[in-house]
Amino acid sequence: MTTLKSNIPDNGDVLLTRAQTGAALRETGFPVADKTLATKACRGGGPPFRRFGSKPLYRWADVLAWAHSKLTAPMASTSEADAHLHDQSQEVRSGA
Repeated sequence: MTTLKSNIPDNGDVLLTRAQTGAALRETGFPVADKTLATKACRGGGPPFRRFGSKPLYRWADVLAWAHSKLTAPMASTSEADAHLHDQSQEVRSGA
């Protein structure tokens, strides 16, 4: 019988490589590609990371906090999402 090891760390302080971070996020249910993490590390908007030499390392608790910050509030229909986007665009236009 084959036993699959989980990619999800038990400890929030563990440091993960970019590939490990992407795998753990995907296994947790967040559809984030390793290349997306690389792009966001260059352009901004991704989870915080540190470098060990030239290797980026991500602290798992920071990554989870970042991923959860990207979630919307629960909704019952897509029309709720459309209304929320409409409200946000109105705020941007009015300078609020």
